[in-house]
Amino acid sequence: VYLFGLICLSSGSRLRQDDFPPRIIEHPSDLIVSKGEPATLNCKAEGKPVPTIEWYKGGERVETDKDDPRSHRMLLPTGSLFFLRIVHGRKSRPDEGVYVCV
Repeated sequence: VYLFGLICLSSGSRLRQDDFPPRIIEHPSDLIVSKGEPATLNCKAEGKPVPTIEWYKGGERVETDKDDPRSHRMLLPTGSLFFLRIVHGRKSRPDEGVYVCV
């Protein structure tokens, strides 16, 4: 299974004097992972106020354990996307693809 990470920044709000715009400080990298194995796509950002990181795959927001406690994907406090196990099969949507960190 091939996971590919991209990054994208968005800063739609006005900044206060002591604020600074968001900036990605750790970029995701490509991964090749076996089915059933864990994996992490890293993404860290800095900014003030502290930026919120979201992940997208194929233009759709990635569902994590915050959306569904049964999900095998977790959004870590750092903004990284952790897969408890890589899914690739007929019964569920495969995890392989291009992931975008926003």
